[in-house]
Amino acid sequence: MLRAMLAPATAGPDPLLILLLAIAFDAILGDPPWLYRALPHPVVILGRGIDWLDRRLNRETAANVARRGAGALAVLILVGAAVATGWILSAAFARLPFGWVLEGLAMSSLVAQKSLYDHVAAVARGLEQGGLEGGRKAVSLIVGRDPESLDDAGVARAAIESLAENFSDGVVAPLFWAALFGLPGLLAYKAVNTADSMIGHRTPRHEAFGWAAARLDDLVNLVPARLAGLLIVAAALMLPGARAGKALHAMRRDAPKHRSPNAGWQEAAMAGALGLAIAGPRRYGGRTVEDAWMGAGGRTEATAEDIRRALRLYLAACILQAALIALAAAV
Repeated sequence: MLRAMLAPATAGPDPLLILLLAIAFDAILGDPPWLYRALPHPVVILGRGIDWLDRRLNRETAANVARRGAGALAVLILVGAAVATGWILSAAFARLPFGWVLEGLAMSSLVAQKSLYDHVAAVARGLEQGGLEGGRKAVSLIVGRDPESLDDAGVARAAIESLAENFSDGVVAPLFWAALFGLPGLLAYKAVNTADSMIGHRTPRHEAFGWAAARLDDLVNLVPARLAGLLIVAAALMLPGARAGKALHAMRRDAPKHRSPNAGWQEAAMAGALGLAIAGPRRYGGRTVEDAWMGAGGRTEATAEDIRRALRLYLAACILQAALIALAAAV
């Protein structure tokens, strides 16, 4: 590989065109189970690295200040390794004939547009074909709240909330950072986001150690979350029955009330566009977490059909984002 990296680079297409290829690969292939039975998914590899750093650096007997410092060091190591890996892979791909195709394929594994659609659509099917138990089983795969505490409407709202929130984390943000910094930026974002999901929790073990991961995740999602909300508003202009004006109003009114500095923007936009109220109080691990309603005043009795309406809105927003990347490549 070192010899290949030192050889003259072959000409390839614009990096944004490679990103469009990654979007197309993901839309067609998603995360093929046959592939990831043979090879570990990149996020699984990141997770193993985070777990190793957690076990090595997170000393429960240390003071909180020291544990915060250790957590910051863990994030620095993780992001540095991600950037270095992305740079090495990009350099290697650039020196291979048609390496840009391989780079697009590699990038597609870190974008979750198809897998997110499939998991949320499974909740709609679960409710339609298996009733409440079918819906609870399907939604338990994508949300952390107690599924037994959810009725039919709660299952549908949870699926729509997950779709909206992960539209930013799984689609908009990865593509945003990839558009700016290529594969190194994409890998670095996924490293931060995965670290937040694993150690960025207010638990006795991770409240101090995971502080840096949680704060950095808030920072790197600041622009993408708001962009995701605006994409949903714009998508609502394209779909009959969706309400772009109410989506924009709900986003501006309700998003700042969300306990997350970022998740409220796309959730409120989705709720307003569909005429629903989502989020609100939820139960995690037997404990009720108070949160503001996004789309306050809308219907709380969401249905499987509302999930399907949300999926159509999500698809339109994904298409709009791809169009923006294509426009940037053309310019």
